[in-house]
Amino acid sequence: MSENNPHTLLRPQIALPFVVVALIWGSTWYVITGQIGDVPASWSVTWRFALATPAMFTVALVMRKSLKIGRAGHLLAMFIGLTQFCLNFNFVYRAELHLTSGVVAVMFGLLMVPNVLFARIFLGQQVTLRFVLGSCVAIAGIGMLLLHEARLSPVGGNVGLGILLAIGGILAASIANVIQAGETGAKLSMPSLLAWSMLYGTIIDFGLAWFTAGLPVFPDRWQYWAGIAWLGLAGSVVTFPLYYTIVRQIGAGRAAYNSILVIIVAMLISTFIEGYQWSWLSGGGAVLALFGLVLALRARKT
Repeated sequence: MSENNPHTLLRPQIALPFVVVALIWGSTWYVITGQIGDVPASWSVTWRFALATPAMFTVALVMRKSLKIGRAGHLLAMFIGLTQFCLNFNFVYRAELHLTSGVVAVMFGLLMVPNVLFARIFLGQQVTLRFVLGSCVAIAGIGMLLLHEARLSPVGGNVGLGILLAIGGILAASIANVIQAGETGAKLSMPSLLAWSMLYGTIIDFGLAWFTAGLPVFPDRWQYWAGIAWLGLAGSVVTFPLYYTIVRQIGAGRAAYNSILVIIVAMLISTFIEGYQWSWLSGGGAVLALFGLVLALRARKT
């Protein structure tokens, strides 16, 4: 299907999964806030992917994808497990201890920036001037949001630490995204690669959690485990196959517009549930960030 067809996104078979993915991923940023605080972040990440891993293997088998990925594939899966399913999520969960979920979601909208820069370094892909300009506009908008966040933070707050943690998560996720797009990853079935990556990531998560937080923690709140189920199954297993189907049907450029909807959903949830306080500074920053992201995305070629 051509990515240049202006009506492609309006087709029901594209629009429905597109919206479903945005709603689910947009909600996960808030659900994470219920997984931290009284439970060490590392154990929450571990339980999430301990549930998601067997489900992803099941998806691969149902789709009749071979689970044989070879030695190079397993090495790649280990690296993705470390960067995507361990470092990325451990950084994100800790960042939400210091920043509202909507702001962290907006920051992750900039994932495309290191994606493109790393792709330029490792894969030789070109960067356009329009992409650079759009990225600068988006960064300025996010800077306004973070300034607003810092002003609302009580004296001694850790907004700066939250920013650093979110950046760590962005860089870890970006490295995983670019590496899986290399020669080895391109030859492998995505569900199979994701299943093995989640398995290795869960093993690393378990070791990290035990080392940093001590013995496993099993909360008795049903809300906690409902959140784990939503994050592990809906937020990881349901959405990834849907999203990559969209990518194959309309191309990676247009599929990336999903991140804009995710940000909008996340900020709406943060506003009505977390009580996010808007101001002219944050409102202008949000508009500027979304405009910059759209400008940068439109610069990406098929």
